[in-house]
This record gives sequence, C-alpha cells and structure tokens, in this order.
Amino acid sequence: MKRLVVLVSGFGSNLQAIMDACADGRIGAEVVGVVSNRKAAHGLTRAREASIPTEYLPYGPYRDSGRGRQEYDAFVAERVQAYRPDFVILAGWMHIFSADFLVPFGDRVINLHPALPGQFPGIRAIERAFEGFKAGEITQTGIMVHRVVPEVDAGPVLGTTQIAISESDTLESLSERVHGAEHDLLVRVLADLCAAA
Repeated sequence: MKRLVVLVSGFGSNLQAIMDACADGRIGAEVVGVVSNRKAAHGLTRAREASIPTEYLPYGPYRDSGRGRQEYDAFVAERVQAYRPDFVILAGWMHIFSADFLVPFGDRVINLHPALPGQFPGIRAIERAFEGFKAGEITQTGIMVHRVVPEVDAGPVLGTTQIAISESDTLESLSERVHGAEHDLLVRVLADLCAAA
C-alpha cells in the first residue's frame, strides 16, 4: 500500500476524490497526511473528518521575518518527509515550490493543472483559456497531471484530458466542466502510478 501526502490550499474536492478512490480500492494507496498553507482551507476539514493527520504550514511568518521562500520550502519538505510518502500530490496547492522542496522527493511530486501542456502555466489558467477562446486563439482547453520541476507547470506529463470550448460557454460553465473532469484524470493517473511503483 503506497503512502500519499496531499497538499491543498482551498476547498479540497480533489483531495476528496483521492480519499474516496483510496477507500474503495481504485488507488492502491492511503492518504497519510494533508498539509495546507491556508488555515481556512476546507481540505483540512475534509481530512480531519476522515481521521487523517493534518498540518497548517503558513508562508507568512517566513516572508514577514525575511527568511523567504527557500527556507519555507525546505521546512515544508522536512514536515512532509516525516510522513514517509511514496508520492506527494499538489491538489490545488497555491504556492510554487523551489528546488529546496523538490530535491528530497526526486520525481515523486505530482501536480494537477487546469490547462493542457504548454498552455497557460501558473495562475488563472481557466480564465486565460476562456479569454484565448474569445480572442479566437484556441478552441479547446483541458487538464494535465504532471511531475513537478522547478519551472512552473513544465514537468513530464503523466496524463491529459481535452475539453472543447463552445460559444455557449461562460467562464463559470467552462470552470465547472474543467473542475468536473479533474477528479477522474487525477484518480486514474495516481492509480497507475501506485500500481507501477
């Protein structure tokens, strides 16, 4: 049984999909820890309700004391390593990690990003895709799951789902369809990774 640590910053619906898939055997793993950089993240509540250990690790104290990003990333890596994870999953984690976090885990840090490879790295990916459609630049967007490298959303791709954009779409309807497809892709990729590891 593989060990997963999931990092979240918000509502935690992808975390819930992972927990559900572990519970019913679709992923041969267990979530052994959930970490958030936001105290109010609902993902922490989901984990606590499932009796999964949680940690709140804010960046603010590091920034405010002048210690900065590298020290924070190394600290988070140390805390995550304590759970002895086989894979670290960034599921709606809103902080870009430096090599100071990534090095201890090698290629075992996995990220879900709501865009296709090479398109719209970083924040507001769905909004930027919608704007690109309205400008006549693209006709589809999608989701990818990839291994994390220091460059933003640029690591080796493990799986993608394409989503067509239509004239009837609003930003809200497109966002709903993208987020709805995230769970299936993330669970499928993690199931394959855990089975092969």
